[in-house]
Amino acid sequence: MLPLIIILIIAVILAISCVKVVPQAHAVVVERLGAYLTTWPVGVHFKVPFLDRIAKDVNLKEQVVDFPPQPVITKDNVTMQIDTVVYYQITDPKLYCYGVENPIMAIENLTATTLRNIIGDLELDETLTSRETINTKMRAQLDVATDPWGIKVNRVELKNIIPPSAIRDAMEKQMKAERERREAILIAEGEKKSTILVAEGKKESAILDAEAEKQAAILRAEAKKEATIREAEGQAEAILKVQQANADGLRFLKEAAVDDSVIQLKSLEAFAKAADGQATKIIIPSDIQGIAGLVKSVTEVATDK
Repeated sequence: MLPLIIILIIAVILAISCVKVVPQAHAVVVERLGAYLTTWPVGVHFKVPFLDRIAKDVNLKEQVVDFPPQPVITKDNVTMQIDTVVYYQITDPKLYCYGVENPIMAIENLTATTLRNIIGDLELDETLTSRETINTKMRAQLDVATDPWGIKVNRVELKNIIPPSAIRDAMEKQMKAERERREAILIAEGEKKSTILVAEGKKESAILDAEAEKQAAILRAEAKKEATIREAEGQAEAILKVQQANADGLRFLKEAAVDDSVIQLKSLEAFAKAADGQATKIIIPSDIQGIAGLVKSVTEVATDK
């Protein structure tokens, strides 16, 4: 009874060991008697005891490997250290399992040699400014080289480019000089703009002052013109009133039907007023004697009264 139980336990353990569950994004390479048999995809699989063997469990996810810095020499004989990052994915588990002994080491060495070939055709300045070009060339060459291994290189990135210390010092000095030059240019441009703005301000101020003076002169001329017009209107009105008064006096004399004696008397009064003035010449009318007699007669009549 006991041996039967032991046999059953061994059979169960053996059956369980022959069951393999392949998870997502994985593949299993199976060999039978040392030869490649098949590749198990995702799911539950069974193998034949003592005949089948799982050769390799392959991860199909995209993977990344960071290689240490590699010494490279540029076209102008500058030695620098460059480390790279490679993103790859296994596309064929069988080729990956049997294509190369150590795929990661093979990719590392291939990356180093490809990088040296590419950098050897570039000068220092081109190397520092052509990262995208270098990445593209390396990815293309690595992808072709790793295709027989069942590996697809998706991306290659230059992580760090480390030039020699002397080159770094020279670059820092050059950068500092360039920044100082830009600062000097910015200061000069600022002063230039400030000077231009001040000059434009003075110009606009002078224009505004001249315009204000012009407006003031126009206002003064208009005020003077208005005053002259008003003065002329006043004089004209005064002359008109005087003429109106004279016309009214003449009309009154005409309506009163005065005789020659009154007219002669008025003439004498006008002569007296003319004599009271400062004139140096006096014009005596030819009928002054008649006027004098008229005055005497009037005086006598007043005395008799």
